[in-house]
Amino acid sequence: MTESIAPPTTRVESRNTRDLAKVAVSGWLGTAMEFMDFQLYSLAAAIVFNKIFFPDVSPVIGLIAAMATYGVGYVARLFGAIYFGRMGDRIGRKKVLYITIALMGASTTLIGVLPTYAMVGIWAPILLVALRLVQGFGAGAEIAGATVMLAEFASARRRGLISSLVCLGTNSGTLAASALWVILVSSLSQDQLLSWGWRIPFLASFVIMLFALWIRRSLKESPVFEQRADVVDGVALSKDEVAKRSAEVAPALAGTSTIEAALHQRKGKSFLIALGLRFGQAGNSGLVQTFLVGYLATVLLTDKGVGTNAILYGSLLGFITIPVVGFLGDRFGRRPLYLTLSALTAVYAIPMMLMITSGNPAVITIAMVIGLNLGVLSLFAMESVTMAEFFGARTRFTQLALAKEIGGILATAIGPLLAATLTAVTGHWWPLAAMLIGYSLITLVSAAIGPEVRGRDLVRLEDAV
Repeated sequence: MTESIAPPTTRVESRNTRDLAKVAVSGWLGTAMEFMDFQLYSLAAAIVFNKIFFPDVSPVIGLIAAMATYGVGYVARLFGAIYFGRMGDRIGRKKVLYITIALMGASTTLIGVLPTYAMVGIWAPILLVALRLVQGFGAGAEIAGATVMLAEFASARRRGLISSLVCLGTNSGTLAASALWVILVSSLSQDQLLSWGWRIPFLASFVIMLFALWIRRSLKESPVFEQRADVVDGVALSKDEVAKRSAEVAPALAGTSTIEAALHQRKGKSFLIALGLRFGQAGNSGLVQTFLVGYLATVLLTDKGVGTNAILYGSLLGFITIPVVGFLGDRFGRRPLYLTLSALTAVYAIPMMLMITSGNPAVITIAMVIGLNLGVLSLFAMESVTMAEFFGARTRFTQLALAKEIGGILATAIGPLLAATLTAVTGHWWPLAAMLIGYSLITLVSAAIGPEVRGRDLVRLEDAV
Protein backbone atom coordinates (compact mmCIF):
# COMPACT_ATOMS: atom_id res chain seq x y z
CA MET A 1 0.00 0.00 0.00
CA THR A 2 1.47 3.30 -1.07
CA GLU A 3 1.73 6.20 1.32
CA SER A 4 -0.02 9.39 0.26
CA ILE A 5 1.59 12.76 0.44
CA ALA A 6 0.07 14.78 3.23
CA PRO A 7 -1.63 18.03 2.41
CA PRO A 8 0.81 20.95 2.39
CA THR A 9 1.24 22.32 5.90
CA THR A 10 1.95 25.82 4.60
CA ARG A 11 -0.97 28.01 5.59
CA VAL A 12 -2.68 29.45 2.52
CA GLU A 13 -3.46 33.01 3.49
CA SER A 14 -6.41 34.82 2.02
CA ARG A 15 -5.69 37.35 -0.68
CA ASN A 16 -7.54 40.58 -1.33
CA THR A 17 -7.42 43.53 -3.69
CA ARG A 18 -4.81 45.25 -1.52
CA ASP A 19 -2.50 42.24 -1.79
CA LEU A 20 -2.96 42.17 -5.56
CA ALA A 21 -2.22 45.90 -5.71
CA LYS A 22 1.01 45.42 -3.74
CA VAL A 23 2.11 42.65 -6.08
CA ALA A 24 1.24 44.80 -9.09
CA VAL A 25 3.22 47.78 -7.75
CA SER A 26 6.12 45.53 -6.79
CA GLY A 27 6.22 43.88 -10.21
CA TRP A 28 5.85 47.24 -11.92
CA LEU A 29 8.72 48.79 -9.96
CA GLY A 30 11.07 45.84 -10.38
CA THR A 31 10.36 45.46 -14.06
CA ALA A 32 10.56 49.23 -14.55
CA MET A 33 13.94 49.21 -12.89
CA GLU A 34 15.15 46.27 -14.96
CA PHE A 35 14.14 47.89 -18.23
CA MET A 36 15.29 51.31 -17.12
CA ASP A 37 18.70 49.82 -16.34
CA PHE A 38 18.98 48.01 -19.66
CA GLN A 39 17.51 50.86 -21.68
CA LEU A 40 19.86 53.30 -19.98
CA TYR A 41 22.72 51.10 -20.99
CA SER A 42 21.47 50.45 -24.53
CA LEU A 43 21.00 54.16 -25.20
CA ALA A 44 24.35 54.95 -23.61
CA ALA A 45 25.96 52.24 -25.75
CA ALA A 46 24.39 53.73 -28.85
CA ILE A 47 25.17 57.37 -28.06
CA VAL A 48 28.27 57.79 -25.85
CA PHE A 49 29.87 54.53 -24.68
CA ASN A 50 31.70 53.98 -27.96
CA LYS A 51 33.52 57.28 -27.24
CA ILE A 52 33.95 56.83 -23.47
CA PHE A 53 35.02 53.18 -23.26
CA PHE A 54 36.17 52.44 -26.85
CA PRO A 55 37.69 55.71 -28.12
CA ASP A 56 40.63 54.29 -30.10
CA VAL A 57 38.60 52.63 -32.88
CA SER A 58 36.48 53.80 -35.82
CA PRO A 59 32.88 54.91 -35.11
CA VAL A 60 31.38 51.77 -36.68
CA ILE A 61 33.72 49.40 -34.80
CA GLY A 62 33.10 51.40 -31.61
CA LEU A 63 29.35 50.92 -32.04
CA ILE A 64 29.85 47.17 -32.57
CA ALA A 65 32.03 46.96 -29.42
CA ALA A 66 29.50 48.90 -27.35
CA MET A 67 26.70 46.63 -28.58
CA ALA A 68 28.82 43.59 -27.71
CA THR A 69 29.14 44.70 -24.09
CA TYR A 70 25.37 45.27 -24.15
CA GLY A 71 24.98 41.63 -25.19
CA VAL A 72 27.23 40.36 -22.40
CA GLY A 73 24.51 41.20 -19.87
CA TYR A 74 22.16 38.81 -21.64
CA VAL A 75 24.59 35.91 -21.23
CA ALA A 76 24.68 36.54 -17.47
CA ARG A 77 20.88 36.69 -17.46
CA LEU A 78 20.76 33.07 -18.58
CA PHE A 79 22.72 31.93 -15.53
CA GLY A 80 20.54 34.12 -13.32
CA ALA A 81 17.42 32.57 -14.85
CA ILE A 82 18.64 29.06 -14.04
CA TYR A 83 19.83 29.85 -10.52
CA PHE A 84 17.00 32.06 -9.32
CA GLY A 85 14.32 30.28 -11.34
CA ARG A 86 15.02 26.99 -9.59
CA MET A 87 15.17 28.79 -6.26
CA GLY A 88 11.80 30.44 -6.93
CA ASP A 89 10.16 27.13 -7.83
CA ARG A 90 11.54 25.49 -4.71
CA ILE A 91 11.21 28.06 -1.89
CA GLY A 92 8.77 30.61 -3.29
CA ARG A 93 8.57 33.64 -5.53
CA LYS A 94 8.81 36.60 -3.16
CA LYS A 95 12.20 35.72 -1.61
CA VAL A 96 13.82 35.56 -5.02
CA LEU A 97 12.33 38.87 -6.12
CA TYR A 98 13.90 40.60 -3.13
CA ILE A 99 17.38 39.35 -4.04
CA THR A 100 17.17 40.05 -7.77
CA ILE A 101 16.21 43.69 -7.45
CA ALA A 102 19.03 44.33 -4.97
CA LEU A 103 21.60 42.90 -7.39
CA MET A 104 20.23 44.90 -10.30
CA GLY A 105 20.09 48.19 -8.43
CA ALA A 106 23.56 47.95 -6.92
CA SER A 107 25.30 47.10 -10.20
CA THR A 108 23.48 49.81 -12.17
CA THR A 109 24.38 52.45 -9.61
CA LEU A 110 28.04 51.42 -9.74
CA ILE A 111 28.09 51.82 -13.53
CA GLY A 112 27.42 55.49 -12.84
CA VAL A 113 30.70 55.85 -10.93
CA LEU A 114 32.95 53.90 -13.31
CA PRO A 115 36.20 55.48 -14.49
CA THR A 116 36.44 56.06 -18.24
CA TYR A 117 39.00 54.74 -20.71
CA ALA A 118 40.83 58.06 -20.50
CA MET A 119 41.25 57.57 -16.75
CA VAL A 120 42.28 53.92 -16.38
CA GLY A 121 42.66 52.57 -19.90
CA ILE A 122 41.61 48.98 -20.58
CA TRP A 123 40.32 48.57 -17.03
CA ALA A 124 37.35 50.81 -17.88
CA PRO A 125 35.67 48.40 -20.35
CA ILE A 126 36.68 45.43 -18.15
CA LEU A 127 34.89 46.94 -15.14
CA LEU A 128 31.93 47.82 -17.33
CA VAL A 129 31.61 44.22 -18.49
CA ALA A 130 31.93 42.95 -14.89
CA LEU A 131 29.07 45.15 -13.71
CA ARG A 132 26.99 44.16 -16.72
CA LEU A 133 27.47 40.54 -15.69
CA VAL A 134 26.23 41.20 -12.15
CA GLN A 135 23.36 43.31 -13.47
CA GLY A 136 22.36 40.59 -15.89
CA PHE A 137 22.61 37.84 -13.28
CA GLY A 138 20.05 39.61 -11.12
CA ALA A 139 17.84 40.63 -14.03
CA GLY A 140 17.72 37.07 -15.39
CA ALA A 141 14.84 36.16 -13.11
CA GLU A 142 13.35 39.56 -12.26
CA ILE A 143 10.76 39.95 -14.98
CA ALA A 144 10.02 36.21 -14.99
CA GLY A 145 9.39 36.30 -11.25
CA ALA A 146 7.22 39.41 -11.48
CA THR A 147 5.27 37.83 -14.35
CA VAL A 148 4.72 34.57 -12.48
CA MET A 149 3.76 36.36 -9.27
CA LEU A 150 1.18 38.61 -10.89
CA ALA A 151 -0.31 35.87 -13.09
CA GLU A 152 -0.64 33.57 -10.07
CA PHE A 153 -2.39 36.29 -8.04
CA ALA A 154 -4.85 37.24 -10.81
CA SER A 155 -8.23 35.66 -11.48
CA ALA A 156 -8.44 33.55 -14.64
CA ARG A 157 -11.07 35.89 -16.12
CA ARG A 158 -8.86 38.99 -15.97
CA ARG A 159 -5.44 37.36 -16.05
CA GLY A 160 -4.38 38.85 -19.37
CA LEU A 161 -5.23 42.40 -18.37
CA ILE A 162 -3.67 42.14 -14.91
CA SER A 163 -0.54 40.37 -16.14
CA SER A 164 -0.03 43.10 -18.71
CA LEU A 165 0.70 45.46 -15.82
CA VAL A 166 4.16 43.90 -15.73
CA CYS A 167 4.63 45.25 -19.24
CA LEU A 168 3.66 48.70 -18.04
CA GLY A 169 6.71 48.37 -15.82
CA THR A 170 8.88 47.66 -18.84
CA ASN A 171 7.27 50.58 -20.59
CA SER A 172 7.78 52.86 -17.59
CA GLY A 173 11.45 51.91 -17.41
CA THR A 174 11.95 52.49 -21.11
CA LEU A 175 10.10 55.80 -20.86
CA ALA A 176 12.11 56.99 -17.85
CA ALA A 177 15.43 56.03 -19.44
CA SER A 178 14.51 57.60 -22.77
CA ALA A 179 13.21 60.76 -21.10
CA LEU A 180 16.43 61.12 -19.11
CA TRP A 181 18.51 60.75 -22.25
CA VAL A 182 16.32 63.21 -24.16
CA ILE A 183 16.89 65.78 -21.40
CA LEU A 184 20.62 65.11 -21.28
CA VAL A 185 21.13 65.17 -25.05
CA SER A 186 19.09 68.34 -25.50
CA SER A 187 20.42 70.30 -22.51
CA LEU A 188 24.10 69.36 -22.32
CA SER A 189 26.93 70.00 -24.70
CA GLN A 190 28.79 67.06 -26.19
CA ASP A 191 31.71 67.63 -23.81
CA GLN A 192 29.43 67.80 -20.77
CA LEU A 193 27.59 64.65 -21.84
CA LEU A 194 30.81 62.71 -22.29
CA SER A 195 32.52 63.99 -19.14
CA TRP A 196 29.80 63.67 -16.47
CA GLY A 197 26.26 63.87 -17.90
CA TRP A 198 26.04 60.17 -18.84
CA ARG A 199 26.46 59.20 -15.16
CA ILE A 200 23.26 60.87 -13.92
CA PRO A 201 20.71 58.27 -15.15
CA PHE A 202 22.64 55.35 -13.66
CA LEU A 203 22.94 57.01 -10.27
CA ALA A 204 19.22 57.88 -10.26
CA SER A 205 18.23 54.19 -10.35
CA PHE A 206 19.37 53.87 -6.71
CA VAL A 207 16.21 55.66 -5.50
CA ILE A 208 13.95 53.24 -7.38
CA MET A 209 15.81 50.28 -5.89
CA LEU A 210 15.24 51.49 -2.33
CA PHE A 211 11.51 52.01 -2.90
CA ALA A 212 11.08 48.61 -4.57
CA LEU A 213 12.90 46.84 -1.73
CA TRP A 214 10.61 48.55 0.79
CA ILE A 215 7.49 47.41 -1.09
CA ARG A 216 8.69 43.82 -1.46
CA ARG A 217 9.31 43.37 2.24
CA SER A 218 5.54 43.21 2.88
CA LEU A 219 4.48 40.98 -0.03
CA LYS A 220 2.58 37.76 0.56
CA GLU A 221 3.68 34.59 -1.19
CA SER A 222 1.94 33.52 -4.40
CA PRO A 223 -1.31 31.64 -3.60
CA VAL A 224 -0.55 29.19 -6.40
CA PHE A 225 2.80 28.30 -4.85
CA GLU A 226 1.16 27.70 -1.47
CA GLN A 227 -1.57 25.52 -3.02
CA ARG A 228 0.83 23.32 -4.97
CA ALA A 229 0.44 19.64 -4.14
CA ASP A 230 4.22 19.19 -3.95
CA VAL A 231 4.88 22.02 -1.48
CA VAL A 232 5.24 21.03 2.17
CA ASP A 233 6.08 23.56 4.89
CA GLY A 234 6.77 26.20 2.26
CA VAL A 235 9.33 24.15 0.33
CA ALA A 236 8.75 22.07 -2.81
CA LEU A 237 9.54 18.37 -2.54
CA SER A 238 12.33 17.09 -4.74
CA LYS A 239 11.76 14.22 -7.17
CA ASP A 240 13.41 11.80 -4.76
CA GLU A 241 11.25 13.00 -1.88
CA VAL A 242 8.15 12.64 -4.01
CA ALA A 243 9.16 9.13 -5.06
CA LYS A 244 9.65 8.10 -1.44
CA ARG A 245 6.39 9.50 -0.13
CA SER A 246 4.02 8.91 -3.07
CA ALA A 247 2.86 10.45 -6.31
CA GLU A 248 -0.74 10.93 -5.22
CA VAL A 249 -2.24 14.38 -4.81
CA ALA A 250 -3.64 15.10 -1.38
CA PRO A 251 -7.47 14.87 -1.22
CA ALA A 252 -7.59 18.43 0.05
CA LEU A 253 -6.29 19.59 -3.33
CA ALA A 254 -8.93 17.99 -5.51
CA GLY A 255 -8.91 19.31 -9.07
CA THR A 256 -5.17 19.74 -9.33
CA SER A 257 -3.02 17.50 -11.46
CA THR A 258 -1.13 14.61 -9.93
CA ILE A 259 2.50 14.97 -9.01
CA GLU A 260 3.10 11.75 -10.89
CA ALA A 261 1.81 13.29 -14.14
CA ALA A 262 4.04 16.35 -13.69
CA LEU A 263 7.15 14.32 -12.93
CA HIS A 264 6.73 11.94 -15.85
CA GLN A 265 5.58 14.40 -18.48
CA ARG A 266 8.06 14.76 -21.34
CA LYS A 267 9.34 18.30 -21.13
CA GLY A 268 10.28 20.46 -24.06
CA LYS A 269 7.28 21.02 -26.32
CA SER A 270 5.73 23.83 -24.29
CA PHE A 271 9.16 25.34 -23.80
CA LEU A 272 10.00 25.38 -27.52
CA ILE A 273 6.66 26.93 -28.43
CA ALA A 274 7.08 29.58 -25.73
CA LEU A 275 10.61 30.25 -26.98
CA GLY A 276 9.25 30.80 -30.48
CA LEU A 277 6.63 33.19 -29.14
CA ARG A 278 9.39 35.08 -27.36
CA PHE A 279 11.47 35.52 -30.52
CA GLY A 280 9.27 38.13 -32.18
CA GLN A 281 9.09 40.43 -29.18
CA ALA A 282 12.73 40.00 -28.14
CA GLY A 283 14.18 40.37 -31.61
CA ASN A 284 12.05 43.33 -32.54
CA SER A 285 12.88 45.00 -29.22
CA GLY A 286 16.62 44.68 -29.78
CA LEU A 287 16.35 46.24 -33.23
CA VAL A 288 13.79 48.99 -32.57
CA GLN A 289 14.75 50.06 -29.04
CA THR A 290 18.49 49.50 -29.20
CA PHE A 291 20.06 49.24 -32.63
CA LEU A 292 17.98 51.74 -34.59
CA VAL A 293 18.75 54.53 -32.10
CA GLY A 294 22.47 54.09 -32.75
CA TYR A 295 21.92 53.44 -36.47
CA LEU A 296 20.11 56.75 -36.86
CA ALA A 297 22.82 58.71 -35.08
CA THR A 298 25.94 56.89 -36.35
CA VAL A 299 25.11 55.64 -39.84
CA LEU A 300 22.25 57.83 -41.09
CA LEU A 301 23.76 60.84 -39.23
CA THR A 302 20.34 61.92 -37.97
CA ASP A 303 20.17 64.20 -34.96
CA LYS A 304 20.69 62.14 -31.78
CA GLY A 305 17.39 63.37 -30.34
CA VAL A 306 15.27 61.82 -33.10
CA GLY A 307 15.76 58.21 -32.00
CA THR A 308 15.40 58.87 -28.29
CA ASN A 309 12.32 61.06 -28.85
CA ALA A 310 10.71 58.32 -30.94
CA ILE A 311 11.21 55.76 -28.17
CA LEU A 312 9.82 58.29 -25.69
CA TYR A 313 6.64 58.90 -27.70
CA GLY A 314 6.23 55.19 -28.42
CA SER A 315 6.52 54.38 -24.71
CA LEU A 316 3.86 56.97 -23.86
CA LEU A 317 1.47 55.43 -26.37
CA GLY A 318 2.30 52.04 -24.87
CA PHE A 319 0.41 52.92 -21.69
CA ILE A 320 -2.73 52.57 -23.82
CA THR A 321 -1.54 49.77 -26.10
CA ILE A 322 -0.46 47.34 -23.37
CA PRO A 323 -3.67 47.10 -21.28
CA VAL A 324 -5.82 47.14 -24.42
CA VAL A 325 -3.92 44.14 -25.82
CA GLY A 326 -4.14 42.40 -22.41
CA PHE A 327 -7.91 42.97 -22.37
CA LEU A 328 -8.28 41.70 -25.94
CA GLY A 329 -6.32 38.58 -25.00
CA ASP A 330 -8.84 37.87 -22.23
CA ARG A 331 -11.71 38.51 -24.64
CA PHE A 332 -10.58 36.64 -27.77
CA GLY A 333 -7.81 34.34 -26.56
CA ARG A 334 -4.02 34.37 -26.69
CA ARG A 335 -3.55 32.57 -29.99
CA PRO A 336 -5.62 34.89 -32.26
CA LEU A 337 -3.85 37.96 -30.88
CA TYR A 338 -0.41 36.44 -31.45
CA LEU A 339 -1.25 35.46 -35.02
CA THR A 340 -2.59 38.91 -35.85
CA LEU A 341 0.16 40.96 -34.22
CA SER A 342 3.08 38.93 -35.60
CA ALA A 343 1.62 38.92 -39.13
CA LEU A 344 1.08 42.69 -39.07
CA THR A 345 4.64 43.25 -37.83
CA ALA A 346 6.11 41.18 -40.65
CA VAL A 347 4.09 43.12 -43.22
CA TYR A 348 5.12 46.44 -41.66
CA ALA A 349 8.90 45.75 -41.61
CA ILE A 350 9.79 47.05 -45.10
CA PRO A 351 7.54 50.15 -44.98
CA MET A 352 9.01 50.97 -41.56
CA MET A 353 12.58 50.85 -42.85
CA LEU A 354 11.68 52.95 -45.88
CA MET A 355 10.23 55.55 -43.53
CA ILE A 356 13.27 55.42 -41.23
CA THR A 357 15.71 55.94 -44.10
CA SER A 358 13.65 58.83 -45.54
CA GLY A 359 15.66 61.40 -43.58
CA ASN A 360 12.49 63.17 -42.42
CA PRO A 361 12.48 63.35 -38.58
CA ALA A 362 8.66 63.32 -38.34
CA VAL A 363 8.37 60.29 -40.62
CA ILE A 364 11.16 58.50 -38.75
CA THR A 365 9.41 59.15 -35.43
CA ILE A 366 6.05 57.83 -36.69
CA ALA A 367 7.73 54.71 -38.07
CA MET A 368 9.47 53.89 -34.80
CA VAL A 369 6.42 54.65 -32.64
CA ILE A 370 4.29 52.23 -34.68
CA GLY A 371 7.04 49.62 -34.75
CA LEU A 372 7.56 49.80 -30.99
CA ASN A 373 3.86 49.43 -30.17
CA LEU A 374 3.00 46.85 -32.81
CA GLY A 375 6.04 44.60 -32.82
CA VAL A 376 7.35 44.99 -29.26
CA LEU A 377 4.91 46.23 -26.62
CA SER A 378 1.82 44.43 -27.95
CA LEU A 379 3.64 41.12 -28.15
CA PHE A 380 5.08 41.69 -24.69
CA ALA A 381 1.59 42.19 -23.25
CA MET A 382 0.58 38.79 -24.67
CA GLU A 383 3.84 37.13 -23.68
CA SER A 384 3.46 37.96 -19.98
CA VAL A 385 0.31 35.91 -19.50
CA THR A 386 0.69 33.30 -22.25
CA MET A 387 4.05 31.98 -21.12
CA ALA A 388 2.86 31.72 -17.52
CA GLU A 389 -0.13 29.66 -18.68
CA PHE A 390 2.03 27.39 -20.84
CA PHE A 391 4.02 26.00 -17.90
CA GLY A 392 3.03 23.90 -14.91
CA ALA A 393 3.34 25.29 -11.40
CA ARG A 394 6.22 22.99 -10.41
CA THR A 395 8.69 24.46 -12.92
CA ARG A 396 6.89 27.62 -14.10
CA PHE A 397 9.41 30.13 -12.76
CA THR A 398 12.43 28.25 -14.16
CA GLN A 399 11.00 27.51 -17.60
CA LEU A 400 9.52 30.97 -18.06
CA ALA A 401 12.81 32.62 -17.06
CA LEU A 402 14.82 30.34 -19.36
CA ALA A 403 12.48 30.90 -22.31
CA LYS A 404 12.74 34.65 -21.85
CA GLU A 405 16.50 34.68 -21.44
CA ILE A 406 17.41 32.18 -24.16
CA GLY A 407 15.15 34.16 -26.49
CA GLY A 408 16.86 37.31 -25.25
CA ILE A 409 20.33 35.95 -26.00
CA LEU A 410 19.43 34.63 -29.43
CA ALA A 411 17.41 37.67 -30.49
CA THR A 412 17.78 40.78 -28.31
CA ALA A 413 21.48 40.42 -27.47
CA ILE A 414 22.85 38.94 -30.69
CA GLY A 415 20.39 40.85 -32.88
CA PRO A 416 21.88 44.36 -32.51
CA LEU A 417 25.41 43.00 -32.93
CA LEU A 418 24.38 41.06 -36.05
CA ALA A 419 22.48 44.08 -37.36
CA ALA A 420 25.51 46.33 -36.84
CA THR A 421 27.73 43.86 -38.69
CA LEU A 422 25.33 43.30 -41.61
CA THR A 423 24.63 46.98 -42.17
CA ALA A 424 28.37 47.73 -42.02
CA VAL A 425 29.11 45.02 -44.60
CA THR A 426 26.20 45.72 -46.98
CA GLY A 427 25.87 49.46 -46.45
CA HIS A 428 22.10 49.03 -46.72
CA TRP A 429 18.97 48.81 -44.56
CA TRP A 430 17.49 45.62 -46.04
CA PRO A 431 19.13 43.28 -43.46
CA LEU A 432 17.18 45.08 -40.74
CA ALA A 433 13.87 44.54 -42.53
CA ALA A 434 14.77 40.89 -43.15
CA MET A 435 15.56 40.37 -39.46
CA LEU A 436 12.26 41.95 -38.37
CA ILE A 437 10.35 39.73 -40.79
CA GLY A 438 12.25 36.63 -39.67
CA TYR A 439 11.62 37.22 -35.97
CA SER A 440 7.94 37.87 -36.57
CA LEU A 441 7.48 34.75 -38.72
CA ILE A 442 9.03 32.55 -36.02
CA THR A 443 6.44 33.87 -33.57
CA LEU A 444 3.66 33.45 -36.14
CA VAL A 445 4.51 29.78 -36.71
CA SER A 446 4.84 29.12 -32.96
CA ALA A 447 1.41 30.62 -32.31
CA ALA A 448 -0.08 28.58 -35.14
CA ILE A 449 1.15 25.24 -33.74
CA GLY A 450 0.63 26.07 -30.06
CA PRO A 451 -2.58 25.46 -28.06
CA GLU A 452 -4.94 28.07 -26.70
CA VAL A 453 -4.16 28.46 -22.98
CA ARG A 454 -6.49 31.27 -21.94
CA GLY A 455 -7.86 30.66 -18.45
CA ARG A 456 -5.76 27.56 -17.73
CA ASP A 457 -5.62 26.47 -14.07
CA LEU A 458 -2.20 27.67 -12.88
CA VAL A 459 -2.14 25.28 -9.91
CA ARG A 460 -1.75 22.36 -12.30
CA LEU A 461 1.74 20.95 -12.03
CA GLU A 462 2.24 19.80 -15.60
CA ASP A 463 2.82 21.90 -18.74
CA ALA A 464 0.06 22.71 -21.22
CA VAL A 465 1.54 20.36 -23.88
